[in-house]
Amino acid sequence: MQAFALRSFLRKVPSCTNLTRCQLGFRTASTWGKPRRFESKMAAASEDPFAKLAQAAAPAPKRRASEGIQNRNKGRNKPTKRKKKEKPVVEGSFEEVLITDIHALLAAQSLSDDAPVAQGEEGESEAGPRHEQGTKIEVEVVEISSTGDGLAKEKGSNHIYVVPFTVPGDTVKARAWRYVAEHDYTHADFISVVKPSPLRDDSRIQCKYFATCSGCQFQMLDYSEQLRLKRNIVVKAYKNFSQLSPELVPEVLDTIGSPLQYNYRTKLTPHFDGDAKGKKFMKERPPIGFTPKVGRKTMDIEDCPIATDAVRKGLTDERARMEKEFSKYARGATILLRENTVRVPKPANGDLPPHPEGVPSDAIKVETPTHIDYKTCETNMNGTSTEYIDDFVFTNNAGSFFQNNNSILSPFTEYIRQHVLPPASAGAKPIRTLIDAYSGSGLFTITQSSLFPGGSIGIDISPQSIEKARTNAELNSLSQSQCKFISADAAQLFRSVESLDPDETAVILDPPRKGCDTSFLRQLLQFAPKRIVYVSCNVHTQARDVGVLVRGDAGLVEAAAKEWEELSKELKEGKKQARYSIESIRGFDFFPQTGHVEGVAVLNRVDE
Repeated sequence: MQAFALRSFLRKVPSCTNLTRCQLGFRTASTWGKPRRFESKMAAASEDPFAKLAQAAAPAPKRRASEGIQNRNKGRNKPTKRKKKEKPVVEGSFEEVLITDIHALLAAQSLSDDAPVAQGEEGESEAGPRHEQGTKIEVEVVEISSTGDGLAKEKGSNHIYVVPFTVPGDTVKARAWRYVAEHDYTHADFISVVKPSPLRDDSRIQCKYFATCSGCQFQMLDYSEQLRLKRNIVVKAYKNFSQLSPELVPEVLDTIGSPLQYNYRTKLTPHFDGDAKGKKFMKERPPIGFTPKVGRKTMDIEDCPIATDAVRKGLTDERARMEKEFSKYARGATILLRENTVRVPKPANGDLPPHPEGVPSDAIKVETPTHIDYKTCETNMNGTSTEYIDDFVFTNNAGSFFQNNNSILSPFTEYIRQHVLPPASAGAKPIRTLIDAYSGSGLFTITQSSLFPGGSIGIDISPQSIEKARTNAELNSLSQSQCKFISADAAQLFRSVESLDPDETAVILDPPRKGCDTSFLRQLLQFAPKRIVYVSCNVHTQARDVGVLVRGDAGLVEAAAKEWEELSKELKEGKKQARYSIESIRGFDFFPQTGHVEGVAVLNRVDE
């Protein structure tokens, strides 16, 4: 019975007692990747892991029968309404990040307000009056959420409205359109600005679809302010998701900006819908573009100024093609627009080289002192796209993943190159080998290979990515001893490199948005490489994973499947895994004009 209670307890209890996160009911590593509703309350656990485990085995206090009767009778005579069931909140998702920011804002306001907060029937705080769907309201924006949307309030109310396309200090008109009962906030559609914030300058906006299309959030902001906001997103991610005490998290460095703030995006995927009535053939071309911020019908988008010139031309060409061919796609379709580059070196005598064969005459031409790039738009999902990062060349299936802002890849990979090796120290073994987990087509494995005399090893679950990575290594004249690729699940990758000395090994992590699972983190802590560089497109799941690596507690969380006696024996014998300290955290702005920020965290193994 005790073992059963222990297993049930360990599936729920956090591995540390950071109340900001635990009291809100956020999950820990034992339930990563599984959708689950937020719990309304969670008691703070003891700092001592043995005390936490002992609490699990203790029987729950008995409830008086009268309490149950009172609860069953409560509200029995009141009319009931059927409420739409909310979808589960997935960890690290847009919804979880937004809810976290709302809770944090309300908590900060309750601490700063002099007047006591009004209490409702259940002892819950009353946020103030709410409005029915469709009601027009006037609200003032208090802050920007990490999702890029404004968090706003009406005068005299603490109820939170989530209003896109706004900045702190704006007073705007909005329309309430969806109330989230479980977390007591309302999504609202932006209508117009009543009184602009000093931060807002609408003359900066370069897209006629801005404030309707869901693609960009920050076009009204100065770029330096965008970078400041993105640094704050990283700061909040580590505050709310890492479960680390503040002294363990260094000051987040300034966000590195993109060399291009417009015309940077090398891939777009506009789409169009099929006939709403289910007819086999459509009579006229449907709107081609992207989803609006509010609503489900696709917007008709003629141009996108954050895309490169080649991709923008591709959008124009595909829209023209669909004027004639839309009837072939009764169910709608997604259109691929991917930039492709053909590079031609300039002769030493300074003469211009001839136009390359197979390249359309209307290709976008970009000339440098050493070469000419001809840029076209690839629309075939199975076609090949080529791009260059400094002198490195990479080919990929056009429909597969590769970073979509080529302009920042040179400073980005240079930053990784400067930080993947630790500072030299007396008596320490030099790092000789790189493991590039989630390597894809070899971006880091290839660009960092010259630093590692023992070679760089890229590991990815996709055989197609590994095949492309090997091709890219050959294109960059790298031998197998310099650059090797293995197709394997990242969670099992360390079985492929058991012969490596962890004291001479660095690891680069670049997982998908959901972050690393517990199995992978446990293996990583057991292998214990000297240095880790964690790259992420989701700084919130990155902060969660970095917290595990700093605490070194993935093994304890996974112990939920063990019997109490076995776990107790391991803990009492002092069985340990590695743990890490954070050297630096920094954001990179891969997507200017949006609320997205890429994160890079550099970690060192703690040798005790």
